[in-house]
Amino acid sequence: MKVVYLTEPGKMEIADEPKPLVTPGNALVKIEYNGICGSDVHFFKDGRVGDCVLHDKFVLGHEVSGTVVEIGEGVTNLQVGDRVALEPGYACGKCEFCKTGRYNLCPEMKFFAAPPVAGALKEYVSHPADMCFKLPDNVSTMEGALVEPLAVGLHATSLGGVSLGQSVVILGAGCIGLVTLLSAKARGAAKVIVADLHEKRLEFARQMGADETINAKEEDVLERVHELLGDGPDVVFETAGSPVTIAQTPWVARKGGTIVLVGMSAESEIRYNFFQAMEKEVTIKCVFRYRNLYPVAIAAISSGSINVKQIVTHEFTLDESERAFRTVVEDAQNVVKGIIKM
Repeated sequence: MKVVYLTEPGKMEIADEPKPLVTPGNALVKIEYNGICGSDVHFFKDGRVGDCVLHDKFVLGHEVSGTVVEIGEGVTNLQVGDRVALEPGYACGKCEFCKTGRYNLCPEMKFFAAPPVAGALKEYVSHPADMCFKLPDNVSTMEGALVEPLAVGLHATSLGGVSLGQSVVILGAGCIGLVTLLSAKARGAAKVIVADLHEKRLEFARQMGADETINAKEEDVLERVHELLGDGPDVVFETAGSPVTIAQTPWVARKGGTIVLVGMSAESEIRYNFFQAMEKEVTIKCVFRYRNLYPVAIAAISSGSINVKQIVTHEFTLDESERAFRTVVEDAQNVVKGIIKM
């Protein structure tokens, strides 16, 4: 099989390796789609995400879907030919976090493309069968690869407590910002405002239901938010992973409101005005991936409640992987979501 390695920041190579063996409890999946995530882009561009630094060649990719081609001993929930979305992390199942349903916080978590665990930018993956979720007939494998980022948006809006009639501001209109928009609308938010530097991304936000957009190159975000919402939104989401927008959140939030930090910055330490946050008595919440949401996300896509495929703007082949990542980095104003068709 072909495997794509990041050999150094900005450089990828394709290697030929044996297909993985199928162990008991696992399924061998022929990967069909790989979404390019913001954390993948940080690794590609900077060789790091926060305190996580790459020291050797590495396989990226964790937003994946495909078709089961072989099942291991003891697998009863899948059969050959099933189309599946792969939840990229699998936990120990025994610790306090796992037993209380917060398995995304498991200290033994193994997650695609989270060093030292290799990612899934390869033609075949052997993965725990209970983390392979079958797709209904009306959900494509391309949509299956988008279940992962949608789960992030669903988790963010759940933690933020978005409910009927509330106002929301989303800083960043990349993939995660847009799935957060879709999730907030699905939860009944009455007014969603999206801010970004790129007009093309804001066009997508408007098409997906944003009530107002703010071009941060042309307008003062804080001033415009307060023009539109008075004291500020009930919930503000930071999805860009930028030190600038992270620092804006306590100024955007209303008194007694909620801040949800979703985007992962390449920098691990960022200046933040806690006086603003404390004076307003805001609640600050942080998102780390998601939990127990793949079935919900798949059902939302299947029912038509959330149209996730509209976020894909660029498609590439496996052999074009390096060009795909370069395009996402260098043409950020036009790329909302890049995806690699294997």
